[in-house]
Amino acid sequence: MEPNRPSANIGSNLSRYIREVHRFPMLGADVERALCCRWRDYHDSSAAQQLVSSHLRLVVKIAMGYRGYGLPPEELIAEGHVGLMRALCRFDPDYGVRFATYAIWWVRAAVQEFILCNWSLVKMGTTASQKKLFFNLPRMRRQLHGCDDGTLKPEHISRIANMLRVPEHEVISMNQRLAGRDRSLNVPIDADNHDEWQSWSVADGDDQETVLAEREEVTHRKSLLPSALERLTTRERHIVVERHLKESPTTLEDLSRYHGISRERVRQIETRAMTKLRRSVGAAVN
Repeated sequence: MEPNRPSANIGSNLSRYIREVHRFPMLGADVERALCCRWRDYHDSSAAQQLVSSHLRLVVKIAMGYRGYGLPPEELIAEGHVGLMRALCRFDPDYGVRFATYAIWWVRAAVQEFILCNWSLVKMGTTASQKKLFFNLPRMRRQLHGCDDGTLKPEHISRIANMLRVPEHEVISMNQRLAGRDRSLNVPIDADNHDEWQSWSVADGDDQETVLAEREEVTHRKSLLPSALERLTTRERHIVVERHLKESPTTLEDLSRYHGISRERVRQIETRAMTKLRRSVGAAVN
């Protein structure tokens, strides 16, 4: 059972909230251990509340370090709260470390996961290498000379890949993805052209009406197939089913042995039967 989330109105006045969390006293090691034991052994909610409240400033510090990703800081802090409470539910005072040392990893993980899920419409980090690149590549790019325009030279790519121990192709891919942020289709193309991007975004292929009509026709033709098959002879029907309606078609050689006729004769029967099917289905459609 997890403790209730700390009640704090951080959406309307972030500065006030930050001042309030610094009013909660820091806990000494002995007091902290006693509270952790009360929560672990007896699920004492008051002990959990004191532990959470005294570490809210840690959540704020970590979350504010990720403001550069363009997401609302109050949402980052809220996700940090989730990580803090997950840490509390899993922390054991017998680990021999302070709660803050353990919780910092859970808070950072929760904030980073929130950023990865919300920074772009497309999920940016699905592997450990991609996550490492997402959170370290911008900083490393700023430290390298000649990367002001966002481009990476081959020597830069190799250096970053070696430092982060990731494949070079993932460095290139992440650099391209970070450079191409999501853009609303309702944004004007430029200051002089009031047309929106969506007016220039034309999908390839047929329109939805054509696709739907073709799909309905195919479905209708499939519904006519059983009755059309009934008009074939037993041998014609067997050959058509074996050659066209099975996931792994039977070879002409196997069918020739089954029916005791030549492969060429099987091919002729197949061609004649398929012609009958097309005529039968076509007549029913028209």
